[in-house]
Amino acid sequence: MLRTLPPLLILAQIFATPVRADQFIADQYPNSVLYAKPIEVIPGVWSAIGATAPPDYDNAGHNNNLSFIVTGDGVIVFNSGASYLLAKALHDEIRNITDQPVALVVNENGQGHAMLGNGYWVGQGVPVLAHEAAAEAFEDDGYGSLARLKDYAKEQSLGSTVQAPTEVMTDTRVIEMGDFRIEVRWLGIAHSPGDLVIWLPEQRLVIAGDMAFHERLLPVFEDTQTLEWLQSWQRFEDLEALYVIPGHGHPTNMAQVRRYTRDYLLFVRGKVQELLDEGEDLQAAYEIDQSAYAHLHTFDELAKKNAGRIFEQMEFE
Repeated sequence: MLRTLPPLLILAQIFATPVRADQFIADQYPNSVLYAKPIEVIPGVWSAIGATAPPDYDNAGHNNNLSFIVTGDGVIVFNSGASYLLAKALHDEIRNITDQPVALVVNENGQGHAMLGNGYWVGQGVPVLAHEAAAEAFEDDGYGSLARLKDYAKEQSLGSTVQAPTEVMTDTRVIEMGDFRIEVRWLGIAHSPGDLVIWLPEQRLVIAGDMAFHERLLPVFEDTQTLEWLQSWQRFEDLEALYVIPGHGHPTNMAQVRRYTRDYLLFVRGKVQELLDEGEDLQAAYEIDQSAYAHLHTFDELAKKNAGRIFEQMEFE
């Protein structure tokens, strides 16, 4: 059973009341390139919660959650950060919390904000683990991701390189370290190629990465397979997690990420199926009423794109 400590009280408040990390809130940690200072979600598990806005100069690309587990015998980091400087800033925070060395970095997927900090960690002698599909995706688009980082982050991109993960996996990696059993799992095709989660069975906490979204609208990319994501979601549900650190948004519970991930996908796919049954075209998809989700951050940037991409997918399913 988890000990009752202040971090748990904080999490209880998050569960009890809606937390709005407004998309337009300025940098919450001006003394660091990180958007926000890491918080202890449950004992030993920390996360630096990123902005719920698109990556830009103001948030330095820290618009996803950078998490780490202080095990007692070493630290496991989830996501290298969107740049060399973000990775270094996260490491500085870890050193302020513990003198335990970072033993492993796990990339949640092959996107830039999961991998462009790899160069820093490898330079520190830390192995970096990713799913083989994520490694392939980063090999294909790593330099494109780096170019986009340099374009919006300017001098905050200094030192960043395209560094592949040093290790790849295909299914599950179990790590017994200190006080934790850590299961790095691939649950199936989801938001991006090679999406990984970290499951802590004894604590019933999942660091979900982009399997699950909260507070901001999820993006459907060209390589996002929404039907397969829903199939993988059932395996995510089967974990029966009590605590969820999503890829984006504050730590929460399964009900919230279900509402804003699975239920959103089911809603849009259902509306698209109605259009296909009626012989409607792509333009009709752009006009789907998604106002039930308009309170989510990045809604204006993503809602119509999502509907269009889902329509194009479902035409050929």
